[in-house]
Amino acid sequence: MSDDQLGGLKAWWVWILAVTFVVFLFSFQTGYAIVNPKVQGELSLSVAQIATIAAFYTWAFAIFQFFSGAVLDRLGVRLVLPISITLVTLGIFLFANAKSFEMLLLSQVVVAIGSCTGFVGAGYVGGQWFGMAKFSFMFGLVQMIAALTSAFSQNLIGLALDAVTWRKLFNLTAVFGVVLMVLGFMFIRDPKPVVSDHKGSIGEFFASVVKGMVEVLKIGHIWIASLIGALSFGAMLALGVVWMPKILMVHGLSEHTAHLGASMLWLGLAVGSALIPYWSDAIRKRKMPIVISNAIQVAAILALLYIPELSSTVGMALCFIFGFFNAAHMLAFSTSADVVRPFQIGTSAAIVNGIMFIVGGILMSRPGVRIGWGVDAGIEAKSLDLAQYASLPITAAVILAFVISILMRETYPARSEP
Repeated sequence: MSDDQLGGLKAWWVWILAVTFVVFLFSFQTGYAIVNPKVQGELSLSVAQIATIAAFYTWAFAIFQFFSGAVLDRLGVRLVLPISITLVTLGIFLFANAKSFEMLLLSQVVVAIGSCTGFVGAGYVGGQWFGMAKFSFMFGLVQMIAALTSAFSQNLIGLALDAVTWRKLFNLTAVFGVVLMVLGFMFIRDPKPVVSDHKGSIGEFFASVVKGMVEVLKIGHIWIASLIGALSFGAMLALGVVWMPKILMVHGLSEHTAHLGASMLWLGLAVGSALIPYWSDAIRKRKMPIVISNAIQVAAILALLYIPELSSTVGMALCFIFGFFNAAHMLAFSTSADVVRPFQIGTSAAIVNGIMFIVGGILMSRPGVRIGWGVDAGIEAKSLDLAQYASLPITAAVILAFVISILMRETYPARSEP
């Protein structure tokens, strides 16, 4: 495969491998959420230990996420992604064969270190192999596939666990990782050699990585884009992972229908991730699609929370609409890439993604705290009033993202490569 042209066959093959890595690690992350009760029972772990295992992953991922983009900028995908695939595969093997709490902790840390370059790395490949004019669209395709994985993988993993044990399932997953690792080392390349002006020790290298991050963080628009993206996607993460089924159930929907409605969030995000970046590139604007999309998200979340006796059809339609227009958070990566130098694109993407991850974690946890406050204040349990009160941080996040997007400046390049 010798076609090194941007957008050629080799470009697509490298991109497919990078996106397959995203699906691989997302599937493991989804799988842990399903199998942790089985892990807890087999290894006689406490609820606190199960929570600690998940927290270790979160902490390690959050820390290394911020460094991942700068490392990609300096070393390129040829060195970084195959090693990342190796680490995730090793971590899954450790998890599948763990006999103790400590080994489970180690497995999560190893997976987290490898995973931190996955999503950002696939976006980076799109920009490098298809040209920056298509960076937004190709990154949107990565999110589309990631969202589809989130929408359907839980059901597929649940079916698989009916046939095999969780250990066998994840050992088989790791075997797939070995195949992907071999393909990665064989075929993942940069379209042109990555030239770094840094020479010196490992310590000096990482000092240069930190310096590169600081340079990007000095750009005010990076913070604006990161906040818009983080508040918007953080709300999506909180609703899609935890709270939307609960909101729909207080409207009287069955548990099955409520979970189906939540999956509409991810399906909407998948469709929107393919179309909204394309829309942005077609009209050569970032701000307008972000503002319009955020306004529609505000309307959708208010309807979901404040329209009484919501029917299942309307509820699922609103979930799809919210997810579809939430895909505008992908333009946070695009508008950030617009304002940095080409060799800083990975760094900007990692910073945006890291802030999204942190805000998402906060928004996932706050409604649970507010439910306790609301019940203590006398609000009826499992009522729409309590759902409105508990979801206030999510509602505020979506509204704030809309307000900030009105204030952001347009960054679409005046001239772009064809």
